[in-house]
Amino acid sequence: MSSLTRVLEPEYMDTPEEANEYDAMDHAAVNRKFAEDFLATTRCGNDILDLGTGTALIPVDLCCLDKSIRVMASDAAVSMLELARYHIEAEGLRNRIQLHNGDAKKLGFADDFFDAVISNSLIHHIPDPVIVLREMVRVVKSQGRIFVRDLARPQDSHEIERLVEMYTGSATDTAKQLFRQSLQAALSLDEIQNLVESLGFDKSEVTMTSDRHWTWSALKK
Repeated sequence: MSSLTRVLEPEYMDTPEEANEYDAMDHAAVNRKFAEDFLATTRCGNDILDLGTGTALIPVDLCCLDKSIRVMASDAAVSMLELARYHIEAEGLRNRIQLHNGDAKKLGFADDFFDAVISNSLIHHIPDPVIVLREMVRVVKSQGRIFVRDLARPQDSHEIERLVEMYTGSATDTAKQLFRQSLQAALSLDEIQNLVESLGFDKSEVTMTSDRHWTWSALKK
C-alpha cells in the first residue's frame, strides 16, 4: 500500500487553455496501447461507451483499428469535447463516434445499454471513485466488458519524481506538474482492488499493467 496520502486535483479541466495544454501532450503511445489491449479482450458487441474521453483520441484509435466499432465519447468538459469534434472530423469518423457532455457520476443512459464501457485516466480525477465505477457496471450489458485503466499512486515522493523525469523529462513545466499531480491523486493498487471487490467483482481482475498504470478488465455477470 502506498505511504503517500491521496491529494485530489480538479475533477475536470474545462477552460480552452487547459484543454489545449492537455491535447498538446504526447499521449499517442499510451492511447494506442490502451486501444490495442481493449481490442484484445473478449467482447459481446461493438457499441462502446468511453467515459472521460477528453479529446476523443482513444475512440479515434479504436475506430481506425476496428471498422465495426461505434463509440459514445463522454466527458464533462465542454472545451475537451470541442477539440474532440475536430479530431473526429479530421479522421472522417462523425458517423461512428458520437460526443456526449455528461457527468460520469450520474449518467443519463439506461441500465444494460452498452456492449462495453471503457475509461482511461478518469478515476484519479474523481473524489469518490466507487460512484463512477458503479455507474459503469450499471450501464454495461450482462456479459459486457468493463475496461478501465488509470495511474497508480506511487509508494513515495521519490518514485513520483522518478516517473515524472522518465515520462515527461522533455515536456513543459506545466505538463510535468500535471503528471506529478495526477500521480499524487491516483488510487493505489490496493485501493482500486478493494473498490472493485465491493462491487461484487474479483479483485484479482485489477492488475498492474505498467510501472505506473493499473488496469481493471472484467465481464459483468
